[in-house]
Amino acid sequence: MAQEYCNFGAQHLIKAVLSILKKEINSYLSSLVAYVVIGVFLLVLGLFLWVFPDSSILDYGYAGLESLFSTAPYLFMFLIPAITMRSLAEERKEGTFELLFTRPLTDWQIVLGKYFASVLLVLFALLPTLFYYFSVSTLGTPQGNIDTGAVIGSYIGLFLLGMAFTAIGLFASSVTKNQIIAFTIAVFLCFFFYSGFDSLSQLLSLQDLGLQNLGITEHYESVSRGVLDTRDLAYFIIVTGLFIGLTLFVISSQRKRKLFTATMLGYIGGLVFIALLSGIAFTRFDFTSEKRYTISPISRQIMDGLNEPVKVTVYLQGNGFPGDLKHLQNATKDMLADLKSYSHARLQFEFVDLLASLKNLSPALQKQTYEDMAFKGILGEEKSWKTEDGVSQKLIFPEALVKSGDKEIVVNLIQTRIGLSYTEQLNNSIQNLEYAFSSAIKKATTGGKPQIGFTEGHNELTDLQLNDAMKSLADGYEVGRVNLNSIPFDSLQKIKLLVIPKPDKKFTELEKFKLDQYIMRGGRVIWTIDQVNAELDSLRGHGGEQLAFPKQLNLDDQLFRYGIRINYDLIADMNCSQIPVSTGSMGGQAQIQMLPWLFYPVFIPMSKHPVVKNLDGISSEFVSTIDLLETKNIKKTVLLTSSPYNNKITAPHILSLQALEQEPNPKDFQSTPKTVGALLEGKFISNWRNRPLPEGLTEQVTIQPESKPTKMIVISDGDVFKNQVATDGSPYPLGYDHYTRQTFGNKNLLLNIADYMTDDSGLIALRTKEIKMRLLSRARIRNEKMYWQLVNTAGPLILVLICAIFQHYIRKRKYAH
Repeated sequence: MAQEYCNFGAQHLIKAVLSILKKEINSYLSSLVAYVVIGVFLLVLGLFLWVFPDSSILDYGYAGLESLFSTAPYLFMFLIPAITMRSLAEERKEGTFELLFTRPLTDWQIVLGKYFASVLLVLFALLPTLFYYFSVSTLGTPQGNIDTGAVIGSYIGLFLLGMAFTAIGLFASSVTKNQIIAFTIAVFLCFFFYSGFDSLSQLLSLQDLGLQNLGITEHYESVSRGVLDTRDLAYFIIVTGLFIGLTLFVISSQRKRKLFTATMLGYIGGLVFIALLSGIAFTRFDFTSEKRYTISPISRQIMDGLNEPVKVTVYLQGNGFPGDLKHLQNATKDMLADLKSYSHARLQFEFVDLLASLKNLSPALQKQTYEDMAFKGILGEEKSWKTEDGVSQKLIFPEALVKSGDKEIVVNLIQTRIGLSYTEQLNNSIQNLEYAFSSAIKKATTGGKPQIGFTEGHNELTDLQLNDAMKSLADGYEVGRVNLNSIPFDSLQKIKLLVIPKPDKKFTELEKFKLDQYIMRGGRVIWTIDQVNAELDSLRGHGGEQLAFPKQLNLDDQLFRYGIRINYDLIADMNCSQIPVSTGSMGGQAQIQMLPWLFYPVFIPMSKHPVVKNLDGISSEFVSTIDLLETKNIKKTVLLTSSPYNNKITAPHILSLQALEQEPNPKDFQSTPKTVGALLEGKFISNWRNRPLPEGLTEQVTIQPESKPTKMIVISDGDVFKNQVATDGSPYPLGYDHYTRQTFGNKNLLLNIADYMTDDSGLIALRTKEIKMRLLSRARIRNEKMYWQLVNTAGPLILVLICAIFQHYIRKRKYAH
């Protein structure tokens, strides 16, 4: 019986709400005002999205509707108050309010009926914007290259915003009889709830209160990307419910009825319950096709484990950016917002326009600030791009600074790569954002740093030649030199990663034994080995000729046991760096010309492994080939290879600079790519298995015949991590060629290897994340721009006009008889 009564009550409520809803819809669509308001909304929206260059989808260049979902909220602030201002205010002004209450309707039924009618009108206003979706889909390259899931998710966000604004507008309409006043109050409240809390949170005295969480902007921007977080959903439900409740409260007070009824108290309790539940547990629904906003469990664990505040300052901010930089800027903001959602409010971020902040400073202070920023690693770069008026140029700062306590880590937002367009480079950069920020945050907050040791005692690279390598690693690691002959074995085992940087002297059996047993106990090693003795300085100092001969490092047997062999040869590769060569003199001045030197190959990483994925070209000097041998329990991954245009030269061989005068014949250099860098992972067999201990061992070391699961990287170039040195003795950055003024990817290769070798959490696997690049056809935009502007500006208006004519025709027929 109780069940039947409840069903009857629910049916009666729905029937009454629908009757009010139908009356409101018919009343509104019968007036010219509705179509004028909606028409103006669509006209202004169309101009912003298709005509005005700063917000134009055509100028943005990407096949998406981000501009729609960032512009619509500000137009909603006027559209929705214009729709709702008459809902209750007109009833009171015309005296029909009292007549309405004489009908068998409750306050709840009246308010909900009017509310849902206004929401339907908002949906009606949004329906013509589907023109934009079909236009962007048609203009995509290839056609249809638009993320439909992301668009659907973004429309859900816009719908939730419309629901909240409608509730605010209904409340404003309930407090006055004047429609203009109701409109004004609604516009103010919508603006305040959308942007006001953000502005208040910027005040110095209120910065720590987190007021921005009370505003709509933070929640809407999250949902409008195509990600529905249950906390954001709860926020919109609470805001909507709050203003519907306030509307009921106002109506009850006007009718001098009891305010806090059992129904109202239950309603308030329901909103409180939703708020508490959303704070305890949440989940997220990523509508995007590539799940681009789904944070990996590794990053979530890092964010969840933050024990201290982390502040991220992004300097990629300013006006007038081209579409591709705006895309990177928006993606950076989205990524930080996603990471923040799992950080228990310990991660905060802001975007700073460095140029604007320095504008009012004196030239001396500006210079000092630039120098301070450059010292931190925030260098900036000149960016030029084509505009309709010609070429625009601006200094941009594509860096972010992650700070925790006294520790600061710089994140470079743009990952360059030779051979890719700027747009493709930025897309790669977007794919790398989660790894870049998660890795930097982890390094900034981790107390104990892993130890990395560079070996010495075999004429390895000097501290000056390794200056930038060691300096770059020092942000996240303890870095130093290690002498295998003198270091106690117990101390050696504490080192997480050992780098062997271009030894030039034979290893003793004792040193090899320590290396072997270090690996057997889980130690990781980077071998950067030159098997052939060849140096450009020696060539220049010996009349332009040098005999390249094999080195005797005494490491062949050990590497062979681990499953790899570095051959005694050199690779001549047509994809190579240039070197300065004197071509004579003129007027007493030496004539220097840059010529390609085949023995300085540049390796373009083709592997999808996270260590090298999307890296720029790797510069090298005198590289040998590598053979991967069949060994059990060892997984081998090729990381670096030569180009297909290479030639292998077996040592000994006479090298001559005179070869620079001859143009290489491509037919002589057609060969399969040669392996020059490889990753080995698994359980290695000891080189001292079934062998006696070496002479000179003074410590008690038990031979482990097989290693724990570990990994090593072998690169057949000892100079891969060597920085160039200026004539005054100052080191250049790793990977920078001061002759050609080109920066290669050597530093990023080193940092990626260090992360991969020392971090067992799998964080670097995030570098395999791929995001599809969705671009508009520039050719079609150039040829058909005016057509698409007309279609998307006039098309929605024509659709509304057709609806108005049809409604007028139906109404005329209905009342003609």
